[in-house]
Amino acid sequence: MATPDYDDYYVPNRACHCLRCSSRWLMGPAVLITVGVLFLLQQLHVFNFGRTFPVLLIVIGLVKIAQRSAPDTGHIQPPPYYPPGMPVAPSPAPGAGSRPDSEVSRG
Repeated sequence: MATPDYDDYYVPNRACHCLRCSSRWLMGPAVLITVGVLFLLQQLHVFNFGRTFPVLLIVIGLVKIAQRSAPDTGHIQPPPYYPPGMPVAPSPAPGAGSRPDSEVSRG
């Protein structure tokens, strides 16, 4: 079985404008609006906030499902991140297949 490559996984990228990357901004406004509506309902004496907080969990779950199910067509993977001290994968040198004509390589 082949090992999965970096390009096989979805990695969020701020510079990408695919639908899946663009939907990441949805969580904050959805939670803020939900909390505002729940506090409004408490002020209007319709529901107590302590009894309506599961609605907040439901909204968070729905937003997460919407984020995960959004298509990633046109997605641009960010470059891989190598933490300090970790060996970086060597990039292939130009003309790596040809033998150089220097005195050093001839001995």
